[in-house]
Amino acid sequence: MSTAATAQPGASRSPRKAIRRAARDWSQTYRRTFQAVFLALNLWIGIQFYGFVRYYETGGASFWPARPAGVEGWLPIAALMNLKVLLATGEVPRLHPAGMFLLIAFLAISWAFRRSFCSWLCPVGTVSEWLWRLGRRIFGRTFCLPRAVDVGLRGVKYLLLGLFLLAVGSMSVSSIRAFLEGSYGLVDDVKMLNFFRTLGLAGGLVMAGLAAGSILVQNFWCRYLCPYGALLGLASLASPLRIRRSREACIDCGKCAKACPAVQPVDRLVTIRSAECLGCMECVAACPVAGALQMSAPGGRRVPAWGLAVGAAALFLGIAGYARLAGHWDTNLPARVYFELVPRANQFQHP
Repeated sequence: MSTAATAQPGASRSPRKAIRRAARDWSQTYRRTFQAVFLALNLWIGIQFYGFVRYYETGGASFWPARPAGVEGWLPIAALMNLKVLLATGEVPRLHPAGMFLLIAFLAISWAFRRSFCSWLCPVGTVSEWLWRLGRRIFGRTFCLPRAVDVGLRGVKYLLLGLFLLAVGSMSVSSIRAFLEGSYGLVDDVKMLNFFRTLGLAGGLVMAGLAAGSILVQNFWCRYLCPYGALLGLASLASPLRIRRSREACIDCGKCAKACPAVQPVDRLVTIRSAECLGCMECVAACPVAGALQMSAPGGRRVPAWGLAVGAAALFLGIAGYARLAGHWDTNLPARVYFELVPRANQFQHP
């Protein structure tokens, strides 16, 4: 995916005095707070879901919390399938509707506020960031792959996204419903949990490799392999917000480019339009000059970090809240179905 941006003219400029920032930049404090809250929410959902599964695995002998619908946020393919059903029929699917509404919320956030889901909310993105920061502490730096290799690998996530979209797009509404209402589809969330509970040697090596890659290369998974991030990146291309650099105020210190986790040449561009931009505002936080770099809305109006945070939270809570109030959040199946299927989840093969 190429980086489209407006380049700075090459003409030399006379030296000018920088107007240092007077107030503290709070963007990264807000962002890390969002990351911590959303990670804690996902951990709580995971604990609830584990208790739910154990209840049915033990025949009702263990503590039984209700099934947390939020676990469906980890089932993006089912969410895509349900989104197609909604668009094709106008009907909200009965099974796994929460995952679909979460996908809609994350797409809306990415359209409105760049690919900020990845850098503000995604728990995988949060862990990935922790890993590359750990790498910097260990090695004093992270490593950049050669440009040709980097560009080629960045295409992998779009290739994976294309394969998933092709697979879902080629399915009819009736075949999607048959899949999701079959034994595999009813317990695909349980199978996901079981994959991590019974992680074998091959799976462990893959996870270790991804962790090692994330320690050495910034956002290794997000940058090269995550099809979900690719989808949100494409949605962010239509966002009205952009990181914009003032050529007049910029002192060419290069701190913005050095801080950018998406490895964008912020110091050489006027406007960042790339799908790789995470909307994290790390570059804005690193800039020492007032007015030189900012997240901007159409017309050049500055968007403060708290505005992005409030807007993203409003979209997430608003869409999820609507689904709850409208009765389109929970997957309600009889207990006998779970008693029958959950203990045998690993026996069901992908149709």
